[in-house]
Amino acid sequence: MIEQWWAMSTSVQLTIVGALGLVVGSFLNVVIVRLPPMLAHRWATAHQLDEHESSNPPKPPPNLITPRSHCPQCQHVIAWYDNVPLLSWLVLRGRCRHCQTKISPRYPIIEALTAALSVVVIWQLGPGAQGMAALVLTWLLIAASAIDLEHQILPDGLTLSILWLGLLINGGMSLFATPSEAIFGAVAGYGFLWLVFHVFLKLTGKEGLGYGDFKLLAGLGAWMGWAGLPMTLFFASVLGTVIGLFSIAIKRSDKDTPLAFGPYLALAGWGVLIWGDGLMEWLYPGLF
Repeated sequence: MIEQWWAMSTSVQLTIVGALGLVVGSFLNVVIVRLPPMLAHRWATAHQLDEHESSNPPKPPPNLITPRSHCPQCQHVIAWYDNVPLLSWLVLRGRCRHCQTKISPRYPIIEALTAALSVVVIWQLGPGAQGMAALVLTWLLIAASAIDLEHQILPDGLTLSILWLGLLINGGMSLFATPSEAIFGAVAGYGFLWLVFHVFLKLTGKEGLGYGDFKLLAGLGAWMGWAGLPMTLFFASVLGTVIGLFSIAIKRSDKDTPLAFGPYLALAGWGVLIWGDGLMEWLYPGLF
């Protein structure tokens, strides 16, 4: 199987990866929709136990596997032919086949984005161990970013998976950084944003970041090593500032509206991992 994969032409490999990305994107939509209610239920249950109020435990929400996907309006189970990534949404024109309720465009966007970024990863890093590892990181970052945009949370299940996978692949194989660079990158990533958080809180009395942001940057540091952190923070800050100002300008938000910083960290860190050498040359011409 491995020999057959390597024997394929680049175009065939990219086509397969794109199709895989569509399928994975469909599952990421399930994660994005169902994980936040699962976390809320877990918190509510733990809170009831702490308060000794277990007489009426909250009803558990759907998990990531069951029940099957269904329309939130009419509760009709979605048939397999209406659940084909991207294609079904286009054929149905973004509506439920049975009740004509609109289906969020987020579903095809996540599927198309996952497919596109997966192709970029293999195109840039190749179909070997580096590319395959970066695919997993890409998928985790997409799920984490979408949840943060919608709910202003970065689930530990995603951020800590990124952290431990980064330490594992670099600790065992040094795919993107040496073990010491990965460990120091994780510590520096968490520690820097932790420091920024507490300085900002002391000066303004407000929490400018969330602990999920600390864990996400720690995870990115574990993947790329400490050297990629300055560029990641630079590009994330620029992206966040530009998009935040644009949102205020078009009156979609105001200066007091909380900003989900996770997606900008994710995009910047992903870009640095994929194009780090080129970015270093662009930022510091003549030094590399």
